[in-house]
Amino acid sequence: MTLEVREPELFEPGRAHEALRRVRAVPDHPVAGVTFQDVTPLLADGQGLHDVVEAFALAAARRGAVDLVVGMEARGFLLGAPLALRLGTGFVPLRKAGKLPLPTRSVAYELEYGSAELEVGRESIPAGARVLVVDDVLATGGTAEAACVLVEQCGAEVVGVDFLLEIDVLAGRTRLSGRSVRSIFGVPA
Repeated sequence: MTLEVREPELFEPGRAHEALRRVRAVPDHPVAGVTFQDVTPLLADGQGLHDVVEAFALAAARRGAVDLVVGMEARGFLLGAPLALRLGTGFVPLRKAGKLPLPTRSVAYELEYGSAELEVGRESIPAGARVLVVDDVLATGGTAEAACVLVEQCGAEVVGVDFLLEIDVLAGRTRLSGRSVRSIFGVPA
């Protein structure tokens, strides 16, 4: 599987490919026939993490004002929190069911291997806020779609849905139809 840089202009010269080479393909995980795209080596590299957060920040600036960044549990936290800090905004984690004290809003959704539920504190995302949704990998799009629905249930506007890496063959982008979706890296179909 070959990875590609989707938006090289978001990086200083040579930095995109340097960051990309730190993404590790793990065959047959979590099940046989699936190749897991492991971004933890990239996150563990200080320069690589800096480079991708800067790339996310440049991409976010193209969307206009952003009031909040939200990230999905768990790797969306690892990218969303430093991005929010870089943008000077707040960060709101979207958690798995049962992790937050009441009252919460929640959305159930289907995954590649079952079902799940995302939750957010009822008062965490103010109505009218311009929200950027961030996660590490766009696969089938179920988690990202649920995140957008949850943000909108709070009365906020999803200004974009940004990913570090997109796996084209899984067509997750189709579940986000009508939304502004960006991926920095990709696995072409």
